Amino acid sequence: MAHNLSGYHRALDLFEGLLAGVPRDGWDAATPCPDWTARDIAGHLTGGQHTIRALAVGEPAPDVADPARFVTGDVLMAWRTARKECTAALTPDALERPVPMGALGELPLGSFLEGYILEPLVHAWDLAVATGQPSRLDPDLVHHAFATAQVIAPAWRAAGHIGPALPGPPGADEQSRLLAFLGRTAPA
Repeated sequence: MAHNLSGYHRALDLFEGLLAGVPRDGWDAATPCPDWTARDIAGHLTGGQHTIRALAVGEPAPDVADPARFVTGDVLMAWRTARKECTAALTPDALERPVPMGALGELPLGSFLEGYILEPLVHAWDLAVATGQPSRLDPDLVHHAFATAQVIAPAWRAAGHIGPALPGPPGADEQSRLLAFLGRTAPA
């Protein structure tokens, strides 16, 4: 079965572009994620690449409880290395490997990655806001991520990963509605 990972790669490209734009002294900036800095956001998604690679090759997933440990030193280089290793592991056989997805049971890794847009997309926004970069997201990716968010938000809220949904501003675009749904307030 062929998997369409274009949205996944576009979301990672967007995140990487924002990582490249973080000023040298911007890694300690507070983000919309409580208690997380820009470095923590970068480490969270870098750790995610290590986790996806581990799933692809059938190894135990790394402990991602301390996200900053994945991006000591040169943050952008740590990200690019993890992304390159992850991409290399995504062979056709690996994409068919069943992986555990909590309440969803097992899914082929490729099917999971087709929907793995929400995480890098929303954290791209978090990083952009924290570091003063443009925070307009790709509308097509936002649409796809919003559909995913509506499915997984109850479990994420129950686990404390996101806050309660906020009311969207009147006449808000889909990006603002997605962010409000995830408990985030877009800066004015």
